[in-house]
Parts: sequence; structure tokens; C-alpha cells
Amino acid sequence: MAGSRRRRWRAALTGALAGSLVVVLGACGVVDTKDDRRAAEELAEKHFPGQLKAVEARTLFPGSGGSEVTFAVTDDRDAVVRLRIDTDAADGRMCDRKECAGVLAEAVQRGRQQAEDFRTLRGAFDACGYEVVALGTTGTSPYVVAELTNATVAKVLGEIGECVQRWTTASGADSALAKAQASYVNVVSPSVADRRDRGKDSWPTVMRLTRTNLLASLNKHAYVSASYEIEAGRVDTTGRARVVRPFREREKFGETVQNAVQEQLRATYPRVVMSTYQWIWQLEPGRVDRQTGYVLFCPEPGARGQCVNPDDAALVTTDGRGNPVGKIHLVHDVREGTGALRLPPY
Repeated sequence: MAGSRRRRWRAALTGALAGSLVVVLGACGVVDTKDDRRAAEELAEKHFPGQLKAVEARTLFPGSGGSEVTFAVTDDRDAVVRLRIDTDAADGRMCDRKECAGVLAEAVQRGRQQAEDFRTLRGAFDACGYEVVALGTTGTSPYVVAELTNATVAKVLGEIGECVQRWTTASGADSALAKAQASYVNVVSPSVADRRDRGKDSWPTVMRLTRTNLLASLNKHAYVSASYEIEAGRVDTTGRARVVRPFREREKFGETVQNAVQEQLRATYPRVVMSTYQWIWQLEPGRVDRQTGYVLFCPEPGARGQCVNPDDAALVTTDGRGNPVGKIHLVHDVREGTGALRLPPY
């Protein structure tokens, strides 16, 4: 009987807690975005009649409440318009804490410009044979597809660099891209691209290519990020590349490098302590199986046996798993006091 009462009590408590959670979530706007979506659609029809069609609404949580309503533009297949709206704001309906009509007008203008910018980007990459399968959340840093091997990496990076030059030129001398110091292109393998979350074909192109689910499906695998320096609108098409790994792979790679370097350093520094900070690892030119980067260390342990504000570094070349190959080169006095690092380029 006692066990039965305890089970009934636990069931009642669980039900009460669940009910309370629903109330809290409902109060925060998590459960239902219908009111926000309806209000956004009314605004769209009032200020842009027949031009916008609501695609979806998602709750802005955590945060100040409200929803983000996404619209397609009826006369632009690529453009997406996003409006943050809160119909339960204390001082009435607000959009990003501002008057909604102006915010919507800015969002429409921004969405149309992003679509134009995307078409410029897509045209440049299509012209040199590389399909853009995703974009960074800001609409830049395109993802393209290529199989990188030691035999192909220099050629592919050079071709992508030519794409970046086409993109920069087509964007115009006054564009943010032409005035930038560098551009970045992410390269994913065909097998990863084939398994990506493609979304719905009915979605606006820019919405589909910047979706969180799409980027997550690509970023859960290692890929190569290529950087191209830009000066006065001219692109260094050679490029430099680094491997971007998912969190667990990155941690395992760093641990492998740090342990191996520590073992070698003990011959000179018996009490050496390694920093857990991971530097940027660049692919060696013409190789995808060799990468070079810095490992930071302290010749003697600091507070609590840790390596704090290290002033010494080892320049290391490794294989794909983090095992050092070749000699380790030591660099000293790499930090300005306890401030910024000043590691030499490599």
C-alpha cells in the first residue's frame, strides 16, 4: 500500500511539474506562434500587399519573447525576409523593440539586397564550375563541393581562388567584398554534400542555403576552409587552407599533438606543462595529409600546476591525426607580458 501511495504521489508531482512547464513555456511564447505570425501577415499585407508570403514562424527563446516570422518574396525566388515580432510586448506590438512598419520595410530591402548579392556569388562560382550548396549564416563564406587529395588540392584551391576573383570583380569596386582583406570558402567532400539536409525546394533560396539544419549537417564532418587575401580588389588565388573539425575530433587531435610534443620537450624541460589552447592548423601547400601549427607550453608549472599565459611555443607539422612528423621548432617570447600572442607566421 505504501509503495502504491508513493507511486501515485510521484505521478501527481510529475503531472504538476509538466503542467507548470507548459504554462511557463506558453507564457514565453514557446508553444504557440500563431498570434505573432497572424500579426506579421497583417503587417505584410498592409504595407506590402501581395508581395510577401509567410513561410514559417519560430519562437525567439531564450530572449525577450516573440517570434521570428519568415517570408518569401513573391517576385523574387531567392529572397527571404525575416521579421522579429512580439504581439505581447508591454507597450503593444513591437518588432525588435521598434515600430513594426519601418522594421519590415528595412527587412524587405535587406532581403532583396541579399538575394542580389547571392546571385552575384552564385554566377561567379557557376562560371568556374563550382556549385554553391550552402552559405554562412550571414550570406557569405560559401560552401562548395570538391574531393581534395594531395594530387588535386593545389589545382582545386587555385580554381576556387579564380571563382573568388570573379565574385569580387562582379560585386564592384565599392562592395564590402572588394574592400575586404580576405574571403573564405568552405570545401566539403561529395559524400558529405550528398548527405546534407537540403530543406524544401519551395523555400526561398537564401533561406534554404543558410538554414541551421543544413549547416549542422555539413559541419558535423571535417571540412576544409580556404582563405584568399584581397588587396585593392585583387585576389591572391593561391589561397591557404585549414581543416575544420567537429568538436570531438578537434579535441582528440589537440590532445594527440600536445601529448606527443610534451614527451619530446621533457628531454629539455623535465617539468614542462602544455597549454590546452589550440592554434590554427594550416594545411601544408599541396598536401591534405600534413598540417602545421603551434603548441603552447610552459617550461615550469604555474599556479595549481597549470600552464598560464605561456610565453613559449613549438611549431609542429603533423599527420591528419595529430602525430608529429619531422622536427619540432621552438619559439620563445611569444607573448606581450600577459597579453596578446605574437606568434611568427609560418
